Amino acid sequence: MPRDLVLGNGTLLVNLDRNLNIRDLYFPYVGMYNHALGYKSRIGVWVSGQFSWLDDTWSTRLGYKSGTLTTDVHVSNGRLGIGLRFNDTVHPQMNLFLRRVSVENLRRDEREIRLFFGQDFRLNETDIGDTVFFHPFTQAIVHYKRDTYILISGRAGESGLYEYTTGVKAFRGAEGTWRDAEDGVLSMNPIEQGSVDSTISFRLTVPGDSSSEISYWIAVGHTLDEVVSLNSVVAERGVQTLSDESEAHWKGWLEEGATVNTDLPAQVRELYERSLLILMTQVDKCGGVIAANDSDIMETARAHYSYVWPRDGSFAVYALDMAGHREPAVRFFNFMAHQLRHDRPFFLQKYSPDGTLGATWHPWVADGEPEIPHQQDSTALVLWAIGKHHQRWGSSNFPSYLYEDVVMPAADHMIETLHPVTNLPLPSYDLWEQRRAIHLWTCCAVCAALSAATRLARVFDKDRADYYRRGRDSVRKAIIEHFADPNGDRFVRSLMEHKPREHLGHSSSAQTTQSKKGSKIPALAPDPVIDASMAGVFLFEVLPPDAPRVVGTMQAIYDRLWVRTPIGGLARYEDDYYFQVTADVRNVPGNPWFVTTMWMAEWYVAVARSIRDLEPASDLIQWAVRRASEAGLLAEQVHPFTG
Repeated sequence: MPRDLVLGNGTLLVNLDRNLNIRDLYFPYVGMYNHALGYKSRIGVWVSGQFSWLDDTWSTRLGYKSGTLTTDVHVSNGRLGIGLRFNDTVHPQMNLFLRRVSVENLRRDEREIRLFFGQDFRLNETDIGDTVFFHPFTQAIVHYKRDTYILISGRAGESGLYEYTTGVKAFRGAEGTWRDAEDGVLSMNPIEQGSVDSTISFRLTVPGDSSSEISYWIAVGHTLDEVVSLNSVVAERGVQTLSDESEAHWKGWLEEGATVNTDLPAQVRELYERSLLILMTQVDKCGGVIAANDSDIMETARAHYSYVWPRDGSFAVYALDMAGHREPAVRFFNFMAHQLRHDRPFFLQKYSPDGTLGATWHPWVADGEPEIPHQQDSTALVLWAIGKHHQRWGSSNFPSYLYEDVVMPAADHMIETLHPVTNLPLPSYDLWEQRRAIHLWTCCAVCAALSAATRLARVFDKDRADYYRRGRDSVRKAIIEHFADPNGDRFVRSLMEHKPREHLGHSSSAQTTQSKKGSKIPALAPDPVIDASMAGVFLFEVLPPDAPRVVGTMQAIYDRLWVRTPIGGLARYEDDYYFQVTADVRNVPGNPWFVTTMWMAEWYVAVARSIRDLEPASDLIQWAVRRASEAGLLAEQVHPFTG
């Protein structure tokens, strides 16, 4: 994630940048809507006639309090003689962003210090028709549009806001009210409409070499009454008490999970716990698991990643299941069940957090014929995750409707649409969403899905268990037969079809993607490119991790995809063009990704027969620890030369 700090409760998600500016604020779903859109809600300091916004001229140390979703950040400015310690959090049950700021006077003399907080929102993702006004009955600023209300207030000791103002921004030359703050005084304009922003200030008198505290909060809701009520809760109970509740909640949540091996290095355990907590900020209370929530990608494309990918969500809830946290998976499976249609028993590329169809770049035409675009592995991985969930928690805690409503129709469709001669799934897009072909990863995921269907049928529908078992065995046999590299002891990543359209087995009907019309053996050309996704053959238990061809595959992945710079890590595939930074693909086949590097670590663990055999896996895990951000977040990929 490109954001430096993330905080959320499943309904309200707040992302901060390195300078503590709010850059993304999502409500009422995680990932929908972004009321900040990447614009900065700034923080400024005025002291002794000098003013500075928090920026890169300040010394900054980022972090979280251990085992919590509460930040622990210290910034300082030698020129101003000021230090600030921030403890920010989102309350786990109430839609409140809570901020405590310890203001440190680093000089010997007593000084008046003013803190300024700007609010730059675009409610419901547009600046058209916003209103911002000073609410005198709560001594707060309120931004609103239709059913979205954001109230901002705070306290400095026993005092509330010192000054405030509202105004126009990004229209007819107006930059915003944050400019009004730079002389240390705000103009007290009580209301504005259109493209608007606001700024508030607090005043403290701080003795020399001492500190005082400011509390700042944001309440988010659907009505004015709702945010006023939340404001009353903060005023009555205090930011400190509510923040303590947040810390206790997340520490308790971690303790409810599976026990972590105490022999692991402390940094590894810390990254593990931090990763679980960060992952939970991306899990919506309605079940969606969002791929990534930030606005930076919109600088290069008018799109974002705030969607539910079935594939990504399946891996996320599987990880949470294995970590001992059951509820996110149940909610996710329920979310996905609502997307599955009986006349179209497979999932499309991605969905919005409210369950509507997400944006896509996959065409509804293939080889000149109608085809509903889907990625077979996405549907398969939901079934795989459901099966793993049942294995983890057993039948007594399993939502039985999932078998009938999701597993059975999807598994039936997978078997019915296998090529009648090869027994392979028909072409679809790969997990990287770039190529349409018959992919090893996809075939392995289908095999795993049918294994899950077999196990679940033995519990819920014994008559169908053998049907799913035979389907799984036929796919497994086809993988071994067709994906074996003719030039070596490994598998290939994909098979490219070279045959007339009628052999594809596609229906011309827009209501189905595939049928069994074709019967001739297709000409399948192996794709020689080494791809980390070939690890799917062991990840999905198609073959044992120490099977000779699996060993050969994993060795080829390491040999050809390891980034030969001091940074290291594994690329996705040879000559990966996505954010490519060098043409030297021999040494840098692509940028190193965390997920691909961790797949290699998983394989080392799977084949280990002794403690010493675990050392290569440990080295790769330590690689991830070193490449994590200062606050313990993991990006999608890292720069091959700078890390």
